[in-house]
Amino acid sequence: MTNELAFVLINPYTIAKSRTGGVMGRFMSRTGLDLVGARMFAPSRQLAEEYAKIVGQDQNLEPEERGLLADYVLKSYAPDHKTGLPRRVMMILLEGEHAVQKVKNTAGPVIMGSGETIRDTFGDHVVDENKQVKYFEPAVLIGSGVDNTAATLKLWSRYAKSDGGLLQQAMDVKSSSAEWQKTLVLIKPDNFMFPNARPGNIIDILSRSGLRIIAAKVHRMSVVQAEEFYRPVLPVLRNKMKERVGEKTVKLLEQEFNIQISPEIRKQIEESIGPLVGDEQFNQIIKFMTGCYPPKCTAEEKTAGGRSKCLALVYAGMGAVDKIRGLLGPTDPSKAQPGSVRREFGSDIMVNAAHASDSVENAKREIGIIRVEEDLITPLIERYYP
Repeated sequence: MTNELAFVLINPYTIAKSRTGGVMGRFMSRTGLDLVGARMFAPSRQLAEEYAKIVGQDQNLEPEERGLLADYVLKSYAPDHKTGLPRRVMMILLEGEHAVQKVKNTAGPVIMGSGETIRDTFGDHVVDENKQVKYFEPAVLIGSGVDNTAATLKLWSRYAKSDGGLLQQAMDVKSSSAEWQKTLVLIKPDNFMFPNARPGNIIDILSRSGLRIIAAKVHRMSVVQAEEFYRPVLPVLRNKMKERVGEKTVKLLEQEFNIQISPEIRKQIEESIGPLVGDEQFNQIIKFMTGCYPPKCTAEEKTAGGRSKCLALVYAGMGAVDKIRGLLGPTDPSKAQPGSVRREFGSDIMVNAAHASDSVENAKREIGIIRVEEDLITPLIERYYP
């Protein structure tokens, strides 16, 4: 069977109500599809109108459904008519066999039912006694079939650069205060060993911050990027390992050979071996994040996209750095508070579920390395729908 590429558009209302993680987690766990792309959009009026036209002409839908969805797109995806500010929409791309139908089944029908699907849980369809629609919120928009999916993805890819990337202005993104910050979160590769709800569950925990997601990208970090990203950690590891290596090595030598190691010799051991052990730990971090062990990588492999993937998210808001780090918890999951990301999903100091910037300055540096504004969805779309 051949793979398909399907999309989910997480609606502005769903995002504003911090339901993004729940929606994403359910799609990944219930469909068994791979998350291969993600991008934030602030749709222009032109994009909203063109998309409403595609939806309104979708012959896979009943006339009532076409009308409801087309009207919804015009009202909820276009910029606010009072302020002119755009709204936030997240697109995720899912890949696998029968992807379009699996996403459709998981999303559920436009006219919602009893609670089994994503729309049943997160959407609303309210009618009055005359069967007139009083309120309609479908939670997500998806492709009704392969042809509709192709047309929709081609349209959104045309606007991927102009309307998508790192959102600096949106209705619910205000940057006037000095306390307004941006911070980077990487949901690490251990959460993507197989399709599951963990990435969504992590986003759910981070939603307690009240911050806004303004960028999203499925990223395969190269070795070169990872070495630059984690470069500040290297001297810390080298110094940290000196004392540990000295203590263990001296203990082993004294027990094995029944000798006394002088402080001077211990110092030499620490200075000569400690940095080597620190370097190896650094290499293991790079291997975990990229899937490639640096000493055994060719020059070409070091610059290529990694074998492991992570989900990069940029959060924005008041005191963003401290809020996110508080919800992540300490680097060591065993020392993290119950309910924190690392206590819930971390295994050890390295495999600890997620990374977050530790300062505004580092956030700026890390966002630049990851290039969160980079458009990676268009090449994916063109591969399936040239």
